[in-house]
Amino acid sequence: MKKGKFYVTTPIYYVNDVPHIGHAYTTIAADTIARYKAAAGYEVYFLTGTDEHGRKIEQAAQAGGEAPIELADRVVVKFQDLWKILGIQNTDFIRTTESRHHGAVSEIWRLVEKNGDIYLDEYEGWYDVRNEAFITETQVEEIMKLPEKTRPHLEKIKEQSYFFRLSKYQEPLLLHYSEHPEFIKPDYRRNEVVSFVEGGLRDLSVSRTNFSWGIPVPDSQGHVVYVWFDALTNYLTSLGFPGKTQDFENFWPADIHLVGKDILRFHAVYWPAFLMSAGLELPKTVFAHGWWTVEGEKMSKSLGNVVDPCKVVEEFGSEIFRYFLLREIPFGQDGDYSRKSLVNRVNGELVNGLGNLVSRSLSMTERYADGVVPNPVELSESDKAIANSYKETKQQVRSDFEELAFNKALSHIWEFIALVNKYVDKTAPWKLAKQEEQRNRLETVLWTLAESIRVISLLIYPFLPETACEIRKKIGLSTGIGKENTDWGYTKPGTIVKKGENLFTKITDEKK
Repeated sequence: MKKGKFYVTTPIYYVNDVPHIGHAYTTIAADTIARYKAAAGYEVYFLTGTDEHGRKIEQAAQAGGEAPIELADRVVVKFQDLWKILGIQNTDFIRTTESRHHGAVSEIWRLVEKNGDIYLDEYEGWYDVRNEAFITETQVEEIMKLPEKTRPHLEKIKEQSYFFRLSKYQEPLLLHYSEHPEFIKPDYRRNEVVSFVEGGLRDLSVSRTNFSWGIPVPDSQGHVVYVWFDALTNYLTSLGFPGKTQDFENFWPADIHLVGKDILRFHAVYWPAFLMSAGLELPKTVFAHGWWTVEGEKMSKSLGNVVDPCKVVEEFGSEIFRYFLLREIPFGQDGDYSRKSLVNRVNGELVNGLGNLVSRSLSMTERYADGVVPNPVELSESDKAIANSYKETKQQVRSDFEELAFNKALSHIWEFIALVNKYVDKTAPWKLAKQEEQRNRLETVLWTLAESIRVISLLIYPFLPETACEIRKKIGLSTGIGKENTDWGYTKPGTIVKKGENLFTKITDEKK
């Protein structure tokens, strides 16, 4: 039975660069959430895509001797190909150069303008080309203190511009933050946004005349829509806005916008203000995650340490990459990508933990029960302890997911895996098999192991979908997850199992 609807989004990624670990991290997290919700019975809509307008794109295209749309068409394929490699199952992929998006942006502009929140004036100030944003003199002073190589490109601009009455929404935003503390997560990020808004909001320039690569402002010659006003609207476009589509009725407002911490302000201040002005519901939660360093250093092209997800997957496989990113750090905090840490996770947790449990459990079922799951005869206290531990683990994982605490959920799952491995050592099926009078006990142990592996496949599925499906093939189950009973006790005696190849291989040739 369907439990309801769930809408999760990634930010749309700028096509001025190739995909890196940050893009992969956000998208893997969204995919994990989507899979978890779908398996729990929700109808899920999962959106990702690319942001293809703005001066930065126009300049990059000119420098490369190509048209902006040619640059976008070339780069967007790299994102789409990476999502296939990572096993991402998004519902839609939005591009801001699509005609459907132009229509949505024009409509939300008209709604905001009709509400009296857009006016024409002149702007003079500093413009951060990289972030497509005007900045204050104070921000300029801070930027100029940075090393020249890492300093954003600033330009002094004076131009006529349409403005959005952002200042009008200072108090409504603060009220919304207060009444809906779940709107911005983690909590410390909410505190940052609240402090920013309490400091006072200035009206926001929402059009540009110093470039042409963008969506034209409705009924205005020479102005293009500010790239963030344009980009944020993608979350509506995909659902069919401005049409009264079934998707829009079912899935708006979004349940979770996943974003990097560097774009939280756009999503938690500008976006809700635009929506308030347009008379549209606000998303339920904006969750900002941290950044990745590499071996303790900030990623940069000049240092040559940018992590290419495709190369990591080529060496280790997508499942290991997914596992490491979600397991290594609390979601929301900054993290460090280290090959040594990844290898340790693989060998210690995937090989020795999960892989070892599945391999030896099924090997013993093949050896002592002809590869057929036996019927449990009488449950001992140790068998019941495994069942009770699973029930606790399932509840903990559900709670962890509500907080997007992926690493905690995985920690709880691996604690259960460790407990089952200890159960194997304690019950010693290889000893029971030598005693005919212990046959009933052996069969109960083997059934308990088969059931443990079944429920583990359900627990790990959102994180390691391919591994979960491979485990299920080994224990004679369909790979489809969603309709199966997640309670303890549903492995059917008589099911044929097959150990097959090991799930993971120990990494011994670590690079320096």
